[in-house]
Amino acid sequence: MTINLMLVDDHDVVRTGLRSFLDTQPGMRVVAEARDGQEALKLAAQTKPQIVLMDITMPSMDGLEATRRLKAELPECLVLALTVHEDKQYFMEMLAAGASGYLTKQAAADELVSAIHAVAAGNVYLQPALARWLLEDYQRLARQVGIQPRVQTEEQEEGMIGLDALSARERQVLELVGQGLNNHQIGERLNLSHKTVARHRERIMAKLKMHSRTELVKFAIRTGLITLE
Repeated sequence: MTINLMLVDDHDVVRTGLRSFLDTQPGMRVVAEARDGQEALKLAAQTKPQIVLMDITMPSMDGLEATRRLKAELPECLVLALTVHEDKQYFMEMLAAGASGYLTKQAAADELVSAIHAVAAGNVYLQPALARWLLEDYQRLARQVGIQPRVQTEEQEEGMIGLDALSARERQVLELVGQGLNNHQIGERLNLSHKTVARHRERIMAKLKMHSRTELVKFAIRTGLITLE
């Protein structure tokens, strides 16, 4: 099934580059482009895209307001924030507005493709380096209401079994994925090509029966492979 996309960004060069890249991806098609939130609402009603790649800071109507109105008027449209802002306030506000994912423009191309597939499948995609903000807020709330962690949950026990199924190299890759590194950065850290890293990640997902980077990060945290202070 083809994933129909709409690009919303006030920079023509950004939209042109995204369209050129995404239209070459199997199963993806850009059906509309908008320069601001107002134009996005109008075009979304006409073209009914499955996913809207939404910038945040734009003239006339910004991405926050556009996302809120889009989800109210066309709830079946899914929004993936694609922005330069690595900012906790924008991150939280976009999720509150109804976005199904948040990705910075510094992300690698393969991560953008993964994010689109994850959102299209009905999942939430949060760039791992930013997802820590949700965890921090949850941990702070847990401390405030006095929630104590269990000594060992059944889910954690299953996680440790899954971790045992990974090779030493796969554990290294998983740990770096959990730290927010992309394939190119992991390759540089481990002296591997990004294609080799991608193959390791595919095998990790297959062994753990997971389908997104977000799931991998949660698994790495749950098993203690990485910690967020």
